[in-house]
This record gives sequence, structure tokens and C-alpha cells, in this order.
Amino acid sequence: MQDPALYLTIALAGLAGLSIVTMATLRGWNGWLELKRAELGHRGEASAPPSAAARIEVADLKERIRKLEAIAAGVDL
Repeated sequence: MQDPALYLTIALAGLAGLSIVTMATLRGWNGWLELKRAELGHRGEASAPPSAAARIEVADLKERIRKLEAIAAGVDL
């Protein structure tokens, strides 16, 4: 019969590995969101005013980003 401590050790190691992978994924996701925010901010510096369609698209993208951040943070919408 196997020792229960072995099973506990394997479970804790698996949980630690899953936690590390999850944190790395969330950090990458937040970095990607920051990149998209920077791209949106850079677009706003154009000399001509944005068209109505462009403003609607930007507002839609910002709403999507807010929803994705809420999902990443574990907040129920």
C-alpha cells in the first residue's frame, strides 16, 4: 500500500505547478491588454478627428477589454 504522504506531496506539487502556470498566463494577458491600450491611445493622437464609426469601434473595444479584465479578475458580470 502506498504512503498517504506521497499522494499529498504529489497533489501539492501539482497545485503549485498549476498556480505558477495560471499566474504566468494572467501576467501575459495583462501585458497584452496594456499593449492594446497603448495602441488605442496611439491612434487617438492622429491629426484628423476620428470618424463616428472609428469612435464606435474604439468604444466597443474598450468595453470588450473591461469585460475581459473582469473575467480575468474573477468578477461576475
